[in-house]
Amino acid sequence: MPVEFLGIATTNDASETTARTTAAFDPGYLERIVRAHEDNGWTRVLFAYGSSGPEPSALAAYTAARLQSIELLLAHRPNVSYPTYAAKTFATLDQLSGGRLSVHFITGGNDYEQGREGDTLTKDERYARTHEYIRIVKQAWASAEPFDHHGDFYDFDDFVLDTRPVAGHTPTVSFGGSSDAAFKVGAAEADIYAVWGEPLDRTREQIERVHTEAAAAGRATPPRIHAAFRPIVAPTEELAWEKAHRILGRIEERKAALGGTLSRRHPIDKPENAGSQRLLEIAAQGERFDSVLWTATAKATGGAGNSNALVGTPEQVAEALLAYYDLGVRVISARGYDLLDDAVDFGRYVIPIVREEVAKRDAALAEAAAAEVAA
Repeated sequence: MPVEFLGIATTNDASETTARTTAAFDPGYLERIVRAHEDNGWTRVLFAYGSSGPEPSALAAYTAARLQSIELLLAHRPNVSYPTYAAKTFATLDQLSGGRLSVHFITGGNDYEQGREGDTLTKDERYARTHEYIRIVKQAWASAEPFDHHGDFYDFDDFVLDTRPVAGHTPTVSFGGSSDAAFKVGAAEADIYAVWGEPLDRTREQIERVHTEAAAAGRATPPRIHAAFRPIVAPTEELAWEKAHRILGRIEERKAALGGTLSRRHPIDKPENAGSQRLLEIAAQGERFDSVLWTATAKATGGAGNSNALVGTPEQVAEALLAYYDLGVRVISARGYDLLDDAVDFGRYVIPIVREEVAKRDAALAEAAAAEVAA
């Protein structure tokens, strides 16, 4: 099965290592970074969501009008709109982009961040709401006839979309999380289940959990698995590790300059969300796992989001990613610390290796299947 690559779309060049050099909201930079992904073999880009950030669906529409082939993954929090309105927004974007839209639903793992936009539900309540929300959105996309809904969180009658997604295309539903509630909801509803990059044995455990919960929900085919990493790549192994330690130093310097924090959305100490807790537990067990997985960046950032690194030459990083592919990972998220240049380098030097080796695996499987039929 082909492998897909997810990058990041942003309106400025700030990262954990670098203060922004662009304007805080720079449409030109947004177009440049997405074009860098489109021109270098990436499948899609993510428009992330934060309570204080720009509205991602507007950014996706802006991008769809300017770039013709890159796919668009829109992050969305159910607390910010009614599901009928969201279904309409997503369908409109899918039409504007010619069927290039996917949606990543974010339940929210930080009570304080959720509260910034008036969301006071508990974590379990938020997951129950997300489950109901996704089902409504899916029904709105699929239904040519008006329908009613009377649920725990939403209540309406006689809703139908005049504008539905592009004919023959249903936007992919992406979902992530590492808590029990997340596995149950995402495994039941998502097309793609996202996990953060962990050691191979821990990733295998998460994949097995997703498959188990999907079967329990009555699904014959489980979600595809998406794993996220921070690539640190250089021409030689020695140079890659030198680069890695420079990056770690810059993270610590930036954290100190900002008073011991890197983001208003994520605490450095004692994160609430299960995914970050897992990353910090792994980092406490050691800095290096498997071939090139490095946890020091996760430790330095408090396990903030996608924060475990893969350090090495393009060949070493590609080999590590292929090990995840062999576990069942089909979508690889990668974001460097120099957002634009790293997107170009990863696209030029790592993605082609991974794609070539995946094609060889697929060809071997097809040959074996044909031989079995012939026998």
